[in-house]
Amino acid sequence: MTRIPTKQEVLDWISANPTLTSKRDIAKAFGIKGADRIDLKRVLKELEAEGHLEKRKRSYRDPDRLPPVSVLQVKAPNEDGDLFARPLEWHGEGVEPIVLIVARASDPALGEGDRILARLTVVHEADHNYEARLIRRIGTNPRKIVGIFRKAAEGGRIVPIDKAGSTEWLVQDGAVLGAKDGELVEAEQAGPKNRMGLPRARIVERLGDPTAPKAVSLIAIHQHGIPDDFPDKVIDEADKAKPVGLKGREDLRDMPLLTIDPSDARDHDDACYAHADDDPKNPGGHVIWVAIADVAAYVLPGSALDREARKRGNSSYFPDRVVPMLPDRLSGDLCSLHEGVPRACIAVRMQIDAEGNKIGHRFVRGLMRSAASLNYAEVQEAIDGTPNDRTGPLLEPVLKPLYAAYAALKKARAVRQPLELDLPERKIVLSETGKVTSVAFRERLDAHKLIEEFMILANVAAAETLIAQCRPLLFRVHEEPAPEKLESLRETAQAAGLNLAKGQVLQTRHLNALLNAAAGTEDAELINLTTLRSMAQAYYNPENFGHFGLALRSYAHFTSPIRRYADLVVHRALISAHGWGKDGLTEDEIARLEETATHISDTERRSMMAERDTTDRYLAAYLSERVGNEFTGRISGIARFGAFVKMDETGADGLVPVRSLGREYFHFDREAGTLMGSDTGLIIAIGQRVTVRLTEATPVTGGLELELLSIDDQALPRGRGPKGRPTRRKAVSTKRKKDKIKRKVERKRRAR
Repeated sequence: MTRIPTKQEVLDWISANPTLTSKRDIAKAFGIKGADRIDLKRVLKELEAEGHLEKRKRSYRDPDRLPPVSVLQVKAPNEDGDLFARPLEWHGEGVEPIVLIVARASDPALGEGDRILARLTVVHEADHNYEARLIRRIGTNPRKIVGIFRKAAEGGRIVPIDKAGSTEWLVQDGAVLGAKDGELVEAEQAGPKNRMGLPRARIVERLGDPTAPKAVSLIAIHQHGIPDDFPDKVIDEADKAKPVGLKGREDLRDMPLLTIDPSDARDHDDACYAHADDDPKNPGGHVIWVAIADVAAYVLPGSALDREARKRGNSSYFPDRVVPMLPDRLSGDLCSLHEGVPRACIAVRMQIDAEGNKIGHRFVRGLMRSAASLNYAEVQEAIDGTPNDRTGPLLEPVLKPLYAAYAALKKARAVRQPLELDLPERKIVLSETGKVTSVAFRERLDAHKLIEEFMILANVAAAETLIAQCRPLLFRVHEEPAPEKLESLRETAQAAGLNLAKGQVLQTRHLNALLNAAAGTEDAELINLTTLRSMAQAYYNPENFGHFGLALRSYAHFTSPIRRYADLVVHRALISAHGWGKDGLTEDEIARLEETATHISDTERRSMMAERDTTDRYLAAYLSERVGNEFTGRISGIARFGAFVKMDETGADGLVPVRSLGREYFHFDREAGTLMGSDTGLIIAIGQRVTVRLTEATPVTGGLELELLSIDDQALPRGRGPKGRPTRRKAVSTKRKKDKIKRKVERKRRAR
């Protein structure tokens, strides 16, 4: 039996190795394998219960402070030449600690972006909490820059296209890569950042004309480092793939399974069918079949296809293109459930009672043939009484039974009460050349909700099956909101005359009651947005912490293996659990589940940011022809440098810079989420209705600048300092003065 480390030995390891603090890392460090991991887990649980460690998603940390040895990322020097660093191991709920690097004469020069291992000392200075002494530089990851190249006599400069980036980069003559003036380029930092002068970069790729409409998503792809070219070996493996036959599978080809997707869907990875249950023990019940593309049959563990799919983590979708997780031979052909074509699948048969409760399910590995590939709109039109030539023959035998099963599921949903946010999704419509022709909000049909409910039920069935068989898997986790975010939501609700009760275990039904109370009022959008912002971000984890938003104890992603690696992992777990073949979850994959969960959670966030940035740029391009026009909207965010406004017509977010609000100084209250004018007493707060004028739209960065014209239908007062000069900053030096401002803010909020 392997010796289990003492509690002090575990704490010493975590302090000395801040980047290796998962249970797997600790087990590996002490040579613990197999069943002995249970004893290690007990030690970690005891340390957690005693308050020595805090478990943050996937690793163990000291809950109150940074470890004495920590990984830092060096920031740019400040105006006094001091070098600060960002603690990469900080996971606390409060303000991120400020770390000052105290350099010794023998230390190497450090530049912005350098990652270092440093020994920390707690201090209580006015401008920093820790002082760091360099142990060693642990490698650099050259900073990537996407921008516009401006040619000069020798080399040139790169102007970043990132909204947050204002620093230009110097490119020497030998690092231009033949780029032309005005061309969009990708570059990387060349050497440490200079304290004096512009930082240096080398161009690594030319991306073409930045004003071309279809360059918008290309910018985001390169800016966020999303892989968009498949290696030759991956393409070769995909091209050699052959359609899977019936051997070892259940024949589902005569079942009228349908795919129902958006009209512009690029792949079809799920199909469904339902009928009334003929079991006399289940009166009024239904049987629902959900069949999912069997990607695991083509993407084998350890293959080049598998390595690339894991690296990408998921597909990324943009208005003009998709960056797929799998090559088109699979994503658009062999794994796509096309109409009338035999396709390999993993299907689940689910029994629900008349009230929509699942009372049984079983999984099969089958071969199916889609009866039809339909879109949401035509399915809804058929149910509403106007079927077309495709949906007419399917209306009675297939579509109506689907909706009957959905009606039962709605009853169960009403009892469960998952979070019911009402936030319309924007749809950007492009011309063939890639120019934005319109911006609208997507219509939410019952056909959309039907598919969502069927997929949720199938995902629950997958999680429950694997839990029952004690099989490792990746759960989709959504934790409860943090207390401080709930308090912020509660304050926003109170300012709108609504209530979110305290002193009880928060459930989604409490939030739904608040959302229902706000529905139909002018504060509805504000309450929905604030509720969304109070939510924790969902992620993947081999441990089950439940799904708060869906009000479910166990939830896993099973229904989209073409576009999500997590679903492929779940498919492999099901294959192993049922003994369907040798393409199930391997021991190596099981050992790396925590690492995989972290990685694909990160790639998911990367895709979300890239998709959001692309939308911002398309909206800026669309609005660039309307500079000078007035728009209505609502204050959606407050920062020290200005207020963000979400415009009603397009849902675009623009910035009202604080410098444009007159000559008075505006006090920023982070807790209250307000800006208050020092002369006029004007309060700008989240949720206020405003009229703005668009003063600037920059498509290449996605930036929109606005001028504030009125708040809550009242013209904006203009504050001026003595002799027409801007009022100097007034330091709020005492708690009494700060409290006075806060009370004034509260009174004005309640008066609205």
